[in-house]
Amino acid sequence: MFHKAKDWNLIRVSPKVKLVREYARLLPLDEKAECSLLRFASQTLSDIVSLLRDTGMRNEREVYCLRIENIDWSRKLIVIPDSKSPYGRRRVPMSTRVIEILARRCRSRTEGWVFPSPRAKSGHLTTMAKTFQRARQRAGLPRQLVLYCCRHDFGTRVLRETGNLAAVMETMGHKDYQTAMKYQHPDLEIVR
Repeated sequence: MFHKAKDWNLIRVSPKVKLVREYARLLPLDEKAECSLLRFASQTLSDIVSLLRDTGMRNEREVYCLRIENIDWSRKLIVIPDSKSPYGRRRVPMSTRVIEILARRCRSRTEGWVFPSPRAKSGHLTTMAKTFQRARQRAGLPRQLVLYCCRHDFGTRVLRETGNLAAVMETMGHKDYQTAMKYQHPDLEIVR
């Protein structure tokens, strides 16, 4: 944006900005970590962790603002109408566990937020960071483990079990393989 401001003569010199180094999320929120975490989690956090691990959806942009109208029960799909990128608009298959969680949360309602929040201006849940941090701490899990690690775990598991990178990319909403590969944590046991 600074180069545009310079082109438009709004500023004389475009400042140099050094970006903070991005570290890979090396810790997957796998089944073992999930079991430890869920012993100390609220029902809402438990539902969110399960949804993230079984769908690979993004927490803030996709799960928290999930609407009942975007669940296709007959085809067992969640439709993501808006995401981080245009390629992120997609259909995500639902596991049996996801169907059970969503059926319990939605009950007989046919519209509205899956995770409503009366305190939020948006009407839906916007964060679970503090709740997750408390549960993680009580479970004795490392600080580097964040809720978004569920997405990485999903990508790793699906790629390991199917070997189908294209399916992983489509399900997770990635446009190119380089982005998708950031989510993969190679399992060296398969090589052995």
